[in-house]
Amino acid sequence: MTETRQQHPDRVRTLLDDLDAASGEAIGEAAGLLLDSVEADGIVHVAGAGHSLAMVLETFYRAGGLAAVRPMWDPRVFPLTDAVRSTSAEREAGVGRAVVEEVAPAPPDVAVVFSTSGRNPYPVEIAEECAARGVPVIAVTSARASRRAAARASTTLADHASIVLDTRVPPGDAVHPAAAPRTAAVSTILAAYTWSRVLAALDDLAAARGAAPLRWTSANVPGSDELNVALLERYRHRVPELTGNGPSGPRPVG
Repeated sequence: MTETRQQHPDRVRTLLDDLDAASGEAIGEAAGLLLDSVEADGIVHVAGAGHSLAMVLETFYRAGGLAAVRPMWDPRVFPLTDAVRSTSAEREAGVGRAVVEEVAPAPPDVAVVFSTSGRNPYPVEIAEECAARGVPVIAVTSARASRRAAARASTTLADHASIVLDTRVPPGDAVHPAAAPRTAAVSTILAAYTWSRVLAALDDLAAARGAAPLRWTSANVPGSDELNVALLERYRHRVPELTGNGPSGPRPVG
């Protein structure tokens, strides 16, 4: 067998096991915090920049996902329209704070911020500003990647979080080949697995409480339009991004 076939899958599985060991208890705590919020009619505000926006998509308007989720983001941190600009915007002071000020989360809302390094101003400011407003923050980040990353803010994402879910992503993200990693990034795999575990834990907790948090149904399942239309009507004014009316729409770039 080639080195890739034999060792790369094993390394990914080892990282998943490592994540389970490091964050298993915190995942249950995060599920409880999120369930408390949505049962109190709160909104889950989700943020990330660059490739962490993949996780914002994973949480928002997603089959089986919580309906009470709102993305917090600035279009400048989206890499598909201008990759270089997205890196610059994530490092620019004030951008993350402005995003939170515009959305204005408040208790009983919760914020979930995804950032592997957690060292750039954008995710740090979002977490700091949410915490200052009394909105608890769940940080999905990697402690060891953060320790090795360039410090572009005086604090880290984890410093402002009520709960930290450590994804265990290695510094530099890439894991292949083992001797000198240069490809096969794993941050999206590990963060998506983390969020999937949170949703599963939340479902188990809801069942134990006799609760029924509102969730989206896949648009490709027969009858889903009828099921989802009620959720759209319920949340369209509190989550304007559901219908293209959110403040995070196109803005002038200065």
